[in-house]
Amino acid sequence: MKRIIMITGGQRSGKSRYAENLALGLSDRPIYMATAHVWDDEFRLRVKNHQQRRGPQWTNIEEEKHLSRHDIGGRVVVIDCITLWCTNFFFNRSKAEWEQPSVDEALEAVKAEFNRFTTQDATFIFVTNEIGSGGVSDNAIQRRFTDLEGWMNQYVASQADEVVLMVSGIPVRIK
Repeated sequence: MKRIIMITGGQRSGKSRYAENLALGLSDRPIYMATAHVWDDEFRLRVKNHQQRRGPQWTNIEEEKHLSRHDIGGRVVVIDCITLWCTNFFFNRSKAEWEQPSVDEALEAVKAEFNRFTTQDATFIFVTNEIGSGGVSDNAIQRRFTDLEGWMNQYVASQADEVVLMVSGIPVRIK
């Protein structure tokens, strides 16, 4: 039976660890789908630390954009994370370097991919960040991205069966 769970919160709030533990409680063979594009050495180390935390029971898939190309039917999958996934639509590296579609174009593309992906009969655990909880940035690109991610978070939350907000490592059920 299809189920969508969204885990949201600030940086270092315990989102990924909570999502991983939840997945392991639901399956002895969960999937971890990483959406990150590795930008630099510091981020590469971050990815390595996440991978070391998971054991051999995990199936690891790295997919920056097209999650729906993977058959995950009947499985439990952690998608980490919506924020980085949106980044891959916001900065279109498949065209001219750093070309940016409009916020509306990027949002429609990521929503369409979300809809294709979640047609599968699986348990989806989406991890995301609440980047709009702070002040308004003085950087126009950051403001545009905050809009995109905030609207995508709202969309996923509207489709989700459960939404959990992580605060200092403590899960707070929102929906």
